[in-house]
Amino acid sequence: MTRPRTETPTARLAQLAAPVAPALRRASALSVLAALIWPLQAALVAAALGGLVAPTGLSLPPLWAAFGFLALAGLRAALDTLAQAAAQRAARDLVVQTRDRLLAAACLQRAGGAALSPAELAALVAEKAATLGPWASRYAPAMARTRWVPLVLLGLAATQSWAAALILLIAGPLIPLFMALVGMAAEAASRDQMAEIGALNRLAIDRIAAITDLRLLGAGARAQDDLARASDDLRSRTMAVLRIAFLSSTVLELFSALGVALVAVFVGFSLLGEIGFGTWGGQMTPVQGVFLLMIAPEFFQPLRDLAAAWHDRAAALAVASELTGAEAAMAEAGQILGHGAPARPLPAAPLHWHGLRLTPGPGAPARAFPDGHIAPGEAVALTGPSGVGKTTLLTALAGLARPAAGQICWGDTVLDDDSAEAIRAGLAWVPQSPRFPDTPLAEAIALGRPGDLGAALAAARAEGIVAALPDGLQTRLGDLGGGVSGGEARRLAVARAHLRHPHLVLADEPTADLDAVTAQAVTEGLLALRAQGAALLIATHDPALIAALDREIALPAEVAR
Repeated sequence: MTRPRTETPTARLAQLAAPVAPALRRASALSVLAALIWPLQAALVAAALGGLVAPTGLSLPPLWAAFGFLALAGLRAALDTLAQAAAQRAARDLVVQTRDRLLAAACLQRAGGAALSPAELAALVAEKAATLGPWASRYAPAMARTRWVPLVLLGLAATQSWAAALILLIAGPLIPLFMALVGMAAEAASRDQMAEIGALNRLAIDRIAAITDLRLLGAGARAQDDLARASDDLRSRTMAVLRIAFLSSTVLELFSALGVALVAVFVGFSLLGEIGFGTWGGQMTPVQGVFLLMIAPEFFQPLRDLAAAWHDRAAALAVASELTGAEAAMAEAGQILGHGAPARPLPAAPLHWHGLRLTPGPGAPARAFPDGHIAPGEAVALTGPSGVGKTTLLTALAGLARPAAGQICWGDTVLDDDSAEAIRAGLAWVPQSPRFPDTPLAEAIALGRPGDLGAALAAARAEGIVAALPDGLQTRLGDLGGGVSGGEARRLAVARAHLRHPHLVLADEPTADLDAVTAQAVTEGLLALRAQGAALLIATHDPALIAALDREIALPAEVAR
């Protein structure tokens, strides 16, 4: 996922679209073929109408012309339908693949090293990634038509009248020139809009998470005002983007209309005999005039389509630029060990480590940690002053952070990318601040694993917590465990560990900031895991919890320096 920061948005967008590039090329080719059928239809109409005015060798009976026109129209509609369907499929695949890559990278970020907040990630994955779809489905085919169709029509016009071709040649490039000038402003406005979307999402998530505290502090009105201001800022950014889009479309429509009008004036005066030049010898015929009048609007149509889709390009470039920054930030924050694939747990074995040097976070210097081990079924306290690196060591032992040096082994198996999933499958993690998915509590605890949920809650001393909830096991706690206290959330996390039947439990300050009764309940739940055969490694300052365990691994204070 590592991307150079100097990578241009255009190059990044091309990389994102690479997997669907063949499908986009097919859609674009079909779109070009559909557009190039029009000159054949125009020739049939010109031959029929021109023949009625002044019969020549190029005249065609109207009935035959109508039949040919309708047959070609059906073919054009079929090709256009196929092109749009192919472009839509490519656009859908592009958005889905981009979202999958982002979510995979986010899920593999090291513990405590998230480069994006949940709100920023949600905005990028949901709203912003979706803007890549219109770029693929509308802009890419429009650009292909712009490359080929005007050139073909210009060549056909030149075979009938060099003057009409000259008019098109002069008027046509004004549209791409103006689009390039508008494009810079459109891209800047789109970047500002995307940034404002992320800021509003982040603010909304923060205020929702703190809604209870805001009510207690009487700050609800202020939070509402903050959201209102952020919403107004986003509205202003969005209106700026729309103003640019409408203004550019209006001006480009004017250029197109002027170009078609000039061709019409030239053809009209030529047919009236007022202009005697512009053709390749002789007077312009009605067949030539009708043909030129019919292909002139289609010469500008691809350019008009491109102008209409120009905002899609600007939005996609803005998102591509943000994706580059997000991926670089996630790579810099570090990744956990493993590939993100399911695995069967390894048999119970001693966990030992030696020569470890770990970084507490991105940009922090690596620290050396003393060697240690824990045997199956053993209960060990990990102690030391605050900031000494107890949490850092636990996350590294779980494969949730990559060591800068040293080795961690599960028996004879070295913890690395290939073995991390199998080792983690035998672990249970009890963090200081448990998180819960937005599902009913029963699903949030079980996480798809079979087992006796009631027995797990009883072993974790958590039955009373569930009984006090308004909907019992159907209650949704939300990501931060709203509706339960910190100690109750930890007991629910211990119940989740009981359902896992782990070989080793890693717990980070499970009794911190809890009253004696709650701390005792959490301790009993952890010791019940040991009674089932699990080893315990618990980072703690709690003397009562330390005393309940077999031994202590004390990290020296100098590790913190």
